[in-house]
Amino acid sequence: MEIKPLGKYDVIVIGAGHAGCEAALASARMGKKTLILSINLEAVANMFCNPAIGGTGKGHLVREIDALGGQMGLVIDKTFIQSRMLNTAKGPAVHSLRAQADKVRYHDEMKHILETTPNLLLRQGEAVDIDFTEDNRVKGVLLRTGVYFNCDAVVIATGTFLGGKIYIGDCVMESGPNGLAPSNMLAENLKQKGLKLRRFKTGTPARVLSSSLDYSKMQVQEPDDHVVPFSFMNDDLDKEQVNCYLTYTNEETHRIIRDNFSRSALFGGLIEGVGPRYCPSIESKIERFADKERHQLFVEPEGLSTEEMYLQGMSSSLPEDVQRDFYKTIPGLENIELVRPAYAIEYDCIDPLDIKLNLEHRNFKGLFCAGQFNGSSGYEEAAAQGLMAGINAVLWLDGKNPFILDRSEAYIGVLIDDLVTKGTNEPYRIMTSRAEYRLILRQDNADLRLTQKGYDIGLVSKERYARFCESKKLTELEISRLKQTTKAPSEINKWLASLGASPIDNRISLADLIKRPEVTYANMAAIDTERPSLSDHVITKVEVELKYAGYIDKQLAQIEAFKKLENKVLPDGIDYLGMEGLRLEARQKLDQFRPASVGQASRISGVSPADINVLLVYLHKNEKA
Repeated sequence: MEIKPLGKYDVIVIGAGHAGCEAALASARMGKKTLILSINLEAVANMFCNPAIGGTGKGHLVREIDALGGQMGLVIDKTFIQSRMLNTAKGPAVHSLRAQADKVRYHDEMKHILETTPNLLLRQGEAVDIDFTEDNRVKGVLLRTGVYFNCDAVVIATGTFLGGKIYIGDCVMESGPNGLAPSNMLAENLKQKGLKLRRFKTGTPARVLSSSLDYSKMQVQEPDDHVVPFSFMNDDLDKEQVNCYLTYTNEETHRIIRDNFSRSALFGGLIEGVGPRYCPSIESKIERFADKERHQLFVEPEGLSTEEMYLQGMSSSLPEDVQRDFYKTIPGLENIELVRPAYAIEYDCIDPLDIKLNLEHRNFKGLFCAGQFNGSSGYEEAAAQGLMAGINAVLWLDGKNPFILDRSEAYIGVLIDDLVTKGTNEPYRIMTSRAEYRLILRQDNADLRLTQKGYDIGLVSKERYARFCESKKLTELEISRLKQTTKAPSEINKWLASLGASPIDNRISLADLIKRPEVTYANMAAIDTERPSLSDHVITKVEVELKYAGYIDKQLAQIEAFKKLENKVLPDGIDYLGMEGLRLEARQKLDQFRPASVGQASRISGVSPADINVLLVYLHKNEKA
């Protein structure tokens, strides 16, 4: 086939899923001529699995993406059909926002943003090869049609398309998600170029016809009355919302599935890829948790313009007839009509230990990697990596220092550090438990942590930055006012009694009063009549900062100790193999991963505290020399 050069771009993004969209938008908004490629434009920001954004840990990522100037939070705020704040019975560190999306509107909105962003071209086309110079520097991208584009940097964000293969029982199809074409030629060419690929697996539940369900037999999951936006650019999102529903499997469901284990592609030995631990198929749940009498099943709408309902918690690789039979045993699903069967999908990805903290591949200059290609799972994890890959591709082209968030600054930092330092043997999912400093990394203060950084690198708009500065100023002023405003026992003891709280004996500041468990910023309005009118974003920050001040101060002290190791930079040229005092395993691991700091080195498997002391002594000697 004749190769036809068609032009030059600064950055080419391969894949237009959630990672690719954020990468391309970041690159274009930071001034680079950017091309984003999708095998099919219907795949742009498509929700091939759960039609929702956010959730435990994931909601934090979306808020951080938004605070840095990303797009996901703005799009879900515009297209959600149900919003709920999760974990509200627990502390604010683990409060996580989740919104059910109208998946068609989400796709349409994100696609239109890509189409109207300056410096950015969205193009349908299958990338089949990446061209490199003799010194392994990105040179260009070849499309299946023979079209060739020169470029200086590439972001690979192929999702589950790369070498995609779908399994439904013993039916095996080379396919991307939802029946779209897979990307097989690129997978083979990447292997030939020397990228080490491996197989992971994920799955998606069936979609069913709404009119075939009996919702009277299910528990209603209502939306929150008060909607909290994902984006710091939004305050009021009041609109009509829809219900979701909850039902459960039973022993008959489990019996049918157990009787057909041999027909499952997963148990039958057809699938070689490793699946996600925290989102297992229904057959895996029944095998692993044989003592459980039931498993929950959420029934969720795919959008307002469709009758398709999504069965969350019921992914499967069983044949269609078995799926139909076990679904019919579940209350409310007795007359179920399947619109799309559940399936498992296997795909190629890299070992994230092969990439650096800026998401550039260790062996290929200008090749950045993001999303499920890096071994992660989920739209939010993908979008966070895409944003960082796009930012760092631009900074690399400009010869600037990489933009890296550490574990004390963002869940994005935890996500990327976990992937590139610890690696993963299964699709990686973010969780609040992975963060050491989660009281600091709350979703409510993501703008305070990150918006200044986003502005400094040129991604946050002037409008967003002005809004952030005003919000920060109002937060500080309100905290100061509450500290300075005091109340006498005679003014508030009757009110405290109405809350079931013990009385006070001396004057107390409103800042100290709000630390009491019975007191909230909202109910304190009864005795704080001259308070200013503030947005929900500001009120939440003020309340959490005051109510948990002692715990926050302790965690800030822990972060200061953490920073001491993170700030001890390890020069690129260190000869770890020849360094005396290091154990053999530590020498090999440090030489392989080339950590950026002593802190990162301490998190590498096989590097002991004694090895870290050797590195600290080495750095001390070199500082004196």
